[in-house]
Amino acid sequence: MYRERGVGGSSRKEYIAGGGGGSMEPSNAINDRRHLDDSPFPTPINLDHRFSSAVLSHPLQSIPSDAEESETDSQESDVSGSDGDDTWISWFCNLRGNEFFCEVDDEYIQDDFNLCELSSQVPYYDYALDLILDIDSSQGDMFTDEQNEMVESAAEMLYGLIHTRYILTGKGMSAMLEKYKGYDFGRCPRVYCCGHPCLPVGQSDIPRSSTVKIYCPKCEDIFYPRSKYHGDIDGAYFGTTFPHLFLMTYGHLKPQKTTQSYVPRVFGFKLHKP
Repeated sequence: MYRERGVGGSSRKEYIAGGGGGSMEPSNAINDRRHLDDSPFPTPINLDHRFSSAVLSHPLQSIPSDAEESETDSQESDVSGSDGDDTWISWFCNLRGNEFFCEVDDEYIQDDFNLCELSSQVPYYDYALDLILDIDSSQGDMFTDEQNEMVESAAEMLYGLIHTRYILTGKGMSAMLEKYKGYDFGRCPRVYCCGHPCLPVGQSDIPRSSTVKIYCPKCEDIFYPRSKYHGDIDGAYFGTTFPHLFLMTYGHLKPQKTTQSYVPRVFGFKLHKP
């Protein structure tokens, strides 16, 4: 089986099956493998975690300041970490637009308890899990390009659902803390927040309900991410709980809520509110 890996605007194929045609049994964490037979493959379903950019169009979206322009420029640069020895998780998190994701520990993914009930939400769960953990599949050579694409999409969805659980753990929050300190999630576009760093948040815990937003701890409001790549991510991959639990855990990072607000004036006089 092959996996397409896009890096820096190009793509490369990597074997998932073991060399020489030898088979390798999956790990004990994967049970009841479902085999794909020779019957016609089901109609492909769009499992991609990204949404159409048209969903993000908003006439009132704020225009970011020049001080933040470098963040958008960085999105156009090539993705780092393109070594052939990269794990699937490292490759996925280094893709352009996936900077909001942290790398989930293999040990966490291999614990069946942490994956409870996910098998019923993700098609081709066993194959997707093998792909995430870089486990060689003995049936890889039998897959068509269409089947490989569907398994890859399922792996991205599965990783996102695992990610939303992982970032609520101690290790997960620690990884997200480093990203928060580095402004990886962007800054608040509101003028009176003075570029305060934001945190990713979902408006729903149900997949495909809405795209990810950024939450500002200072004004306690949510905004669309600046980058079109970030704005295409499913909000369920971060969930509704994360930013608030994060600020409870790291209470010293919670800023005082801003009380400043814009006052409309005409010739220096405040507008009368009926």
